[in-house]
Amino acid sequence: MRAALAAEALKLGRSRVGPLASLVFVGGLLALLAGIAAAVASGNAEMIAKAGRGATADWSGLLASSAQVTAAGGLLGFGVVLAWMFAREFAEGTVSGLFALPLPRGRIAGAKLVVYLGWVAAVSLAASAGVLALGWVLGYGFPLRDAWFGLARQVALGLLTGLVAVPVAWVASASRSLLGGVASAVGMVVIAQVGTLAGAGPWFPVATPAIWAMTGGTVGAPQLGLTLALSAAAAALTCRSWARMRLDR
Repeated sequence: MRAALAAEALKLGRSRVGPLASLVFVGGLLALLAGIAAAVASGNAEMIAKAGRGATADWSGLLASSAQVTAAGGLLGFGVVLAWMFAREFAEGTVSGLFALPLPRGRIAGAKLVVYLGWVAAVSLAASAGVLALGWVLGYGFPLRDAWFGLARQVALGLLTGLVAVPVAWVASASRSLLGGVASAVGMVVIAQVGTLAGAGPWFPVATPAIWAMTGGTVGAPQLGLTLALSAAAAALTCRSWARMRLDR
């Protein structure tokens, strides 16, 4: 299993997808937050109306905007990377070589998921550190207790959003297609938005992390547990799909 973890980490680290996705996620988040902060500071009425809870030039506003941007873009970004990690074996024709390895293919899929979650954790920590640095640059001063809690919430939101994207791995594996995986990621973003607008609320597992981060007390352990159950079921289905995979399909 260690060899599989090392191999998958090497694939992601040496690819263009992993580093580029990390840069886009963290850099894009900070660029958007800086733009929002500048618009709010300048008194832009339209931006202030759109920013909602993020329309204040302080730590509270910065962290609220950070949660909004992460919830909206994180699912798509994480889903695209996950789709590539699983579908690339079929697109590049390397899946046949996996059948010659002594390690069961179900464990290889498990190693991919572990490496993916490690990458999500690293990116989430980097994003939170970037938000902290941005707050200092903007002159918000040393963060107090609530701000530190918000920064920790930012990391947790990234992790939860990464977990929500796990079904993309199963779709990419079942369809054996990068396009299928990416399409499912886009579909999950749409479903989350529609479900939230339709009033599905915190019991809608795809949207639960975003609602938790942006509303606080309206989401509890049972709702978050449902999200974790969805991710665990998708991971199990993905590993099962790889364990039963055949080349003649």
